[in-house]
Amino acid sequence: MINECLTALDNYALRSFGIGERSLPGSTNTRGGSPINMCNITVLIGSGMLRNILFGAVSLSTGFFLALSLGLLKARDEWFLSTPARVLIYTFRGTPLLIQFFIGYLIFASLGAGVFRTAAYGASVVLFFNTACYSAEILYGAYRAVPNTDLEAARAFALRPFDRFRDVTFPTMMRLAWPAYTNEAIFLFHATTIVFLGAGFPVRRQSGDALYYAQYFAERTFNPFIAYPIVALYFVAVTAVLILMMRSVQVVLNRHLRNER
Repeated sequence: MINECLTALDNYALRSFGIGERSLPGSTNTRGGSPINMCNITVLIGSGMLRNILFGAVSLSTGFFLALSLGLLKARDEWFLSTPARVLIYTFRGTPLLIQFFIGYLIFASLGAGVFRTAAYGASVVLFFNTACYSAEILYGAYRAVPNTDLEAARAFALRPFDRFRDVTFPTMMRLAWPAYTNEAIFLFHATTIVFLGAGFPVRRQSGDALYYAQYFAERTFNPFIAYPIVALYFVAVTAVLILMMRSVQVVLNRHLRNER
């Protein structure tokens, strides 16, 4: 059993990135395929989880800056600044993510953007705009909820607008927005499961995510009650780590409230 698991790690630990054994376990159209066992199933699905984590991390980290810009633009009084931001936010919040994947693939295909027609890049762009628009609404609400007394105190100290935003507005709005932003991060991470299943973006060389490999094993073994619970356990574990990371950031944001609590 130990030798089988070590062999599975050597063959399939990075299979989702195209590194390792080319033929999947139980494959009948290539030579040298490994048999389907619990080690191969667990390792290969775990390899696919790395793709899910990569999609979520890249989209969330890059989308935050667009979300902040859109949230601030939506709060502006000038209509030519706020209207485009409102339209973009409403468009992505008003359409299902699966439809956005289809439309994104069609746009990239029509433009001839070959590299963006693959899930590795095209789906990341769609997830980037999706999480940016949802997060923008969260940040916009937090921006409007910043107490006027804090802003008046900053003006009383004659702080410049940039310093006022950096030292007063931004820390307060992040403290107010962080619980909802944590939920958005969890949702985005879970949403990565539909990148390869039903979302127009093709799979290259059978390099998919966790749910892609779970579906593969379910079809080969005719038993979905093995692979899919393993996917669920992986997501529970990674979600727990994500919550701990986001909570540690929240502790830093609220460090000035410790004595008060």
